[in-house]
This record gives sequence, C-alpha cells and structure tokens, in this order.
Amino acid sequence: MPEGPSIVILKELIQELHLKNEEILEVSGNVKTIDKDVLLHKKIKDFKTWGKHFLILFDDFTVRIHLLMFGTYLFDGEKSTPLKLGLTFKNHQVNFYTCDIRLIEGSINKAYDFTADIMADEWKPSKALKKLADLPDALICDELLNQEIFAGSGNIIKNEVLYRSNIHPLNKIKDIPLIKLKFLVEEVRRYGFDFLKWKKAGTLKKHWQVYSKKECPLKHRLEKQNFGRLKRSCFYCEHCQNKYA
Repeated sequence: MPEGPSIVILKELIQELHLKNEEILEVSGNVKTIDKDVLLHKKIKDFKTWGKHFLILFDDFTVRIHLLMFGTYLFDGEKSTPLKLGLTFKNHQVNFYTCDIRLIEGSINKAYDFTADIMADEWKPSKALKKLADLPDALICDELLNQEIFAGSGNIIKNEVLYRSNIHPLNKIKDIPLIKLKFLVEEVRRYGFDFLKWKKAGTLKKHWQVYSKKECPLKHRLEKQNFGRLKRSCFYCEHCQNKYA
C-alpha cells in the first residue's frame, strides 16, 4: 500500500501538468462509488494529500482517491488494467487504476484533520503524543499504523521508525519512557521526509535498515512476526530494540 510520501510524489507529479482551473472534458472508467457525471465540465481548484489519500478539490466537493494495496496511476497514457477513473483535459489525461474513489461534500478541512498528517505543514507532534497517551494499553506497533494519529504512516515507516528509535514493537504505550515516545513521534515525520527524498531518488530500498531484511545494521539476526490486532508484519531486532516491561 503506498504510504504518505508516495502520495506526496503523486501530488507533485500531477501539479507539473498545471491542471488547476482546467476543465474536465471527458470522464471515463468503471468507478461505481461516485457519479462520474458530476465531474464533467468541472474545473479543478487544487490538489492535496492527507495521509494515504489523494484529494482533487472542486468548488463544492472533493474527490478522494485511495490507491489501496496495488493502485496505480498514469498520465497521458493507458494501461491494460481496467480503468477505474480517467479525467481528460485539453492537453492531458490522468488515469487511476485499482483504487477506491469517494466523493466528499463540503469543506475538506471539516473532513480531515491535517494536524495528524505526518507530511503536512500543519502536523502537530503534541497532538499525536496526546492521542498515544489516551491509549495506554495499546501496542506501539498498532498505533504507528493508526491513521487518526499518524496519517500517512504504513508498514515500512512503522518498522524503520521503531528500529531507529530502539523501541520493540510489542511495547505498550504506557511502558515507553516519555522521552523515547517523544523521540519516536518526531522520528515518524523525519523518516517520512527521508522516505520522500529516497523514493524520488529511486534508492528507498537501499536505505531500509530492517524492513524485509534478515539482519540489522549491526549484523544481528532479525525476527519477523505478525503482531498486534492488525497482524501486520514486524521486522525487529531483539538486541537493538528495547522492551520496557
């Protein structure tokens, strides 16, 4: 599933097409979750992201696109994959595949809390810390995937941040020292922007320290388990990552 930094890249790429205030001349695709006709002849006002959601803003509503596990997009070309939503403009075409599409009425700021988005200018680490404190018995490996706390964080970010913070995935929130919890919250955003930089350079995998690895950077054997209520894979080092209880 594309994580927040990858959706930021999508936004930056589509902004290079200069489609703001451009009229949609044709709408295609097999999308059933919205009425395609409402997009026809509308003009795009802006593009935004929130976590793993790509947002296309119009005057009175927003189209939300979630790429799910295997969603893709293509500009000015078509794939053999069934088209979910295609938007044709005067000089460009934007196509989305294998994704979930919804329509959000009204103000986007009422629908989304941008202070929870790890890639947003509005990000507030203090709010993330407060939300974690309200879940004392939750496992940190679960809450790093909680989009209400860390919008945009996914399994890569979770695993890499836990290692970089020296925190074992099975720690409960209440057992992690506050100074370590503060560091982890800040590390989520730091790693998000490292992810973005490396993804753009095509070197993201080269920088993984534990995700999909057999050994940590210190040559300790890594464990792989599906922990927590979400049962997402955790790659961790019993030597480098501390369990506090």
